[in-house]
Amino acid sequence: MGIFSRTRDIIAANVTDLLDKAEDPAKMIRMIIMEMEETLVEVRASAARTIADQKELRRSIVKLERASIDWAEKAELALSKDREDLAKAALIEKQKTGGRAAQLQAEVDLLADSLTSYEKDIQKLEAKLREARARQGALLQRLETANNRVRVGTILKGEKTADAFSRFDILERRVDDAEGRADAFALGETQTLESQFAELQASEAVEAELEQLKNRLTHQKQED
Repeated sequence: MGIFSRTRDIIAANVTDLLDKAEDPAKMIRMIIMEMEETLVEVRASAARTIADQKELRRSIVKLERASIDWAEKAELALSKDREDLAKAALIEKQKTGGRAAQLQAEVDLLADSLTSYEKDIQKLEAKLREARARQGALLQRLETANNRVRVGTILKGEKTADAFSRFDILERRVDDAEGRADAFALGETQTLESQFAELQASEAVEAELEQLKNRLTHQKQED
């Protein structure tokens, strides 16, 4: 069963309300668009038939008008030959063809009104269809965004992601250990350098004290 009774219901429909009430908005919008497209095709087909009927009726009217002119000419010919009876009969036929032509013209006018109505309906249906397609595009975009968020959330909270981060922690610990060993070597180099300077300073102190001792002994010998 369709969502709409047909053209009037589609034109009067509020697409937003229909989607808000739907359990599955994506499915609903697809059904709405499909039914709108089918209805638009049907209305266009009806308009095409109306145009064809108009053309056929107009051809018939032209034929009747020609026949009416022909009967008028025959009436004139009959009168010119003093055949009033034939002239009267010709005029009766002329009236018949003229009346038939008038009836057909009235039908053409009715079809013209119907065609105007079809044209308005087609314009309104096309506007509704554009609205529905725009809603579908926005709805599908929102749905895709929501699905992407779910996928991202699943990845971030999944066991594989947790295991990957655990592996990262292990690798970071190994890097810390390697950096610690490198720093330890650097500290060792710094201590060795300091000890070397300390040794130089101690050696200078010993040399100075030795020099003082030599000087004192020399001075004592000179006094003796």
